[in-house]
Amino acid sequence: MKKLLLLCALLSMTGAGFAQKKKDLKKNSIRTVTVLDVAGSKTITDSKSTYDAKGQLLEEINYDKDGTLKSTKKYKYNKDGETIEETHYDEENSLKVRQVMMYNALGEKVEELEYDKDAVLMKRISYTYDKRGLRSEKKTYDSNKMLVSTKKTIYDTK
Repeated sequence: MKKLLLLCALLSMTGAGFAQKKKDLKKNSIRTVTVLDVAGSKTITDSKSTYDAKGQLLEEINYDKDGTLKSTKKYKYNKDGETIEETHYDEENSLKVRQVMMYNALGEKVEELEYDKDAVLMKRISYTYDKRGLRSEKKTYDSNKMLVSTKKTIYDTK
């Protein structure tokens, strides 16, 4: 029984090591986190994340099981620390998708625009909030400005 508890504790600690909190990254001046897949005598890089001095994620690089580049994501932030741009690259480091996010004066994300590699708008998402600041609606539009879907969120306080 003691061995089982020890194994569970070790497994939970291992998972926590890969998901660092922003404050921990900043406090420890961590700029890069690399996750390695070790199998016997073979070590392959699984992923690599790069952070700025504020602990904000700047770049995520993911690799295949054989260690070759799979994808890259890059992030940009505004002065309030909100993500304003996310770019996705493929295994050849070619741009696939660019997302631009906009916020209102309260720091609520109000719009997301998604562009393809040729800077053509592919999708627009708009968000609305209730008087408590809770997201109440998400509308998705296609490249022709046609409404594709509406998702409403209802909060029950009872």
